[in-house]
Amino acid sequence: MILYQGNIFENHQQKHMLKTLRQDCYDTLANEESLSINEVIDACDKLAQQVKSGMYNDLILPLLEEFDIPYDYFLTHLPMFEKPSLLKKVEIELGKDYDAISDLDDENIKKRYPLGILFHIAAGNVDALPAYSVIEGLLAGNINILKLPSGDRGVSVKLLSELIKIEPKIKPYIYVFDVPSTEIETLKYFAEIADAIVVWGGDGAIKAARSMATVTTKIIEWGHKLSFAYATLDASDEDLEGLAHHMAMTDQVLCSSAQGIFVDTDSREELDKFAERYFNIFAEANKKHKPVPYGMKSKNALQLYYEELEAKDSKKKIWKKDGISVMTSDDSKLELSMMFRSIWIKMLPKNQIIHQLKPYKNHLQTVGLLTDNSQFEELKNILIKTGVTRITKGSDMSRIIVGESHDGVYPLTLYSRIVETYKYSEVN
Repeated sequence: MILYQGNIFENHQQKHMLKTLRQDCYDTLANEESLSINEVIDACDKLAQQVKSGMYNDLILPLLEEFDIPYDYFLTHLPMFEKPSLLKKVEIELGKDYDAISDLDDENIKKRYPLGILFHIAAGNVDALPAYSVIEGLLAGNINILKLPSGDRGVSVKLLSELIKIEPKIKPYIYVFDVPSTEIETLKYFAEIADAIVVWGGDGAIKAARSMATVTTKIIEWGHKLSFAYATLDASDEDLEGLAHHMAMTDQVLCSSAQGIFVDTDSREELDKFAERYFNIFAEANKKHKPVPYGMKSKNALQLYYEELEAKDSKKKIWKKDGISVMTSDDSKLELSMMFRSIWIKMLPKNQIIHQLKPYKNHLQTVGLLTDNSQFEELKNILIKTGVTRITKGSDMSRIIVGESHDGVYPLTLYSRIVETYKYSEVN
């Protein structure tokens, strides 16, 4: 589906829309009154109240069921789109008086403005993420062109079209296209129009965005990240259980999901004892969640079978039950797991953390730190030096809090620019 200035069209009408897109975007810049932050916030708040009332349960409930997300958990995150939260986000990212920046001096002033036009290339691992990316662009006052991810189910188009109905002034600031990644020339056209490309995805998506951009187009990267837990041998059962529920609920598909656990030890014997302990906790926690999807369970079973055949040479050890698995090995490599509740547990003594993890720098995101108070500060400070941007409890690795950054930086700042001008005065 295509969303073009408030109207929804079928994909076959895309060619006609593309002919007028540049002109329409430029006309908005030339003729439309600037979109105010408060107008966007009020519209988002009204939409959030409608969602809370159940108006969109036909879209939302099937997604929650598919991804094993409890409805109550969903409701705890909905306030992120309500007025108090959005006001706090803007205040933190742009300042309390976001339109009143201190003058340079008596003769020169400065003011915040939007970049202009953003081209969002959205990832498909969270269904509402494309709409959220556009909302952030709107909060900074930008026109937004959105490329939907493959497999999109219409959630973003529906939510954004409803937002326009609530506040019609937003209409010329949103354009949504369902364009395959293979349509390179169309994507280059979007990139040429835009002041910046906002790309969500892995290294491949970021490289593709860079290849599309001209030298006059800025690239803002929200790349896929790797997250993990770090535990000492005396980590409590309570902390390990919280991590287990996190892994089961997210299926490790989010950037903030733990792919595995590094353990502060250089003893393989201690590592395997820890892994067996965690596996038993994981197996119990798993019973309280929806089973792993059959297709992913079968895929992981084949991979685990291969690993078992190679175990004599690889020295890997595997625990598995009810569609979940834990695997130990002798290496300390940070890597993507098989996901869907098949995790790795590896040795990583604290004196080797920086040497092993620093090479991954900009790929690092969240660490679930499982230790006692006596070691927390030391380990926290070491992990920060590797380049991680968030340290949480194991149970909270995918939590969302108002005002938190995106991978260590604030998006609204990146979606804005500061313009400096002199004060004009007529000389008598």
